[in-house]
Amino acid sequence: MFASIFVVAIAALPLVASQDMPANCARNYTVVGGDTCDAISAAQNASTYQLATVNNPTIDDACSNLGIGQTICLGTIGEDCSNTYTVVPNDTCSTVMNMAGINATILYANNPQINSDCTNIYVGEVLCTLNQVRVPPAPANKPTSPVVPSPGTATAAPAPTQTPADLPWCDDPNDDGEW
Repeated sequence: MFASIFVVAIAALPLVASQDMPANCARNYTVVGGDTCDAISAAQNASTYQLATVNNPTIDDACSNLGIGQTICLGTIGEDCSNTYTVVPNDTCSTVMNMAGINATILYANNPQINSDCTNIYVGEVLCTLNQVRVPPAPANKPTSPVVPSPGTATAAPAPTQTPADLPWCDDPNDDGEW
């Protein structure tokens, strides 16, 4: 009798471990010792925003509750941006847009945690740089906000001097750099 209960318990373990993952999870990752959300995002090409959003509320805002052996979702079907860029010192939104060949509309749509002045990106944050919108919407139970960098992480890059082409939601109508 004990053996059959044990077998049932072992067979149910994967269901318990994955019950918090979205049913439409496109890819997943198993947490190992020393992992942080930003490190997982960078290594697995999933934006920090995407990782936090698809695992809400399993992962807290500070990403301080990852457990070794925990399986987390990296992206959901149809909303999985795997074209990413990790912010380095002195990056600005303009730098990221130029490097990725995307405009402000796409950058801000794929990374809704970035404020309108682009003063809250931080070194180590992983941004979606795909040239089409491919991220999940923010959970209804909380506003969009970045995962808080851990202590000792560098703070936001300096705010850029913005030109019309740099302003969020404004695109150069002719893509020629002139207005």
